Amino acid sequence: MTDLGDRIATTLRRERERRDLSVSELARRAGVAKATVSQLENGGGNPSVETLWALASALEVPFAVLVDEGVRSPTLIRAGEAATAVPSSASDYLAVLLSASPPHARRDIYLLSAEPGSPRVSDPHPRGTVEHLVMVTGRGRVGPADDPYDLSPGDYLSYPGDAPHVFEALTAGMSAVCVVESH
Repeated sequence: MTDLGDRIATTLRRERERRDLSVSELARRAGVAKATVSQLENGGGNPSVETLWALASALEVPFAVLVDEGVRSPTLIRAGEAATAVPSSASDYLAVLLSASPPHARRDIYLLSAEPGSPRVSDPHPRGTVEHLVMVTGRGRVGPADDPYDLSPGDYLSYPGDAPHVFEALTAGMSAVCVVESH
């Protein structure tokens, strides 16, 4: 298992070079500072989920590509022990990649957790993205940013991920499993 920073550095550089983009051009497309891209490519920094989503979108790759360990044997991730947890800079929100989509498949599985406070508002993902969410613990407000749903444990919601959407904890200890698929 490699360090998350090293995985991000290797993958970010590979995907940027594959698209023949300079550090400056990638930074411009992602709306982040050139120094941030350089720092991440050198294995430094502590990127937020927003920064990684912006870079993934600018590179036209799924978010999971930047953080996936590439493990293809049985994988057990105990609660609280995931190495790929990425926090938000805008709210008390944490995304844990549970399973990345293998090449040529289009689905990633995340364990999401949040605490009451600022909601996590996500920009649209690539066209055709659909999110499937099952509430595990707590209660939350989830779904399209302009018309979210209040969910309780066991509730399932499918909604367009290619439109602005929200994930907001209404109670402490909210968690959900989210499958993101692209068509």
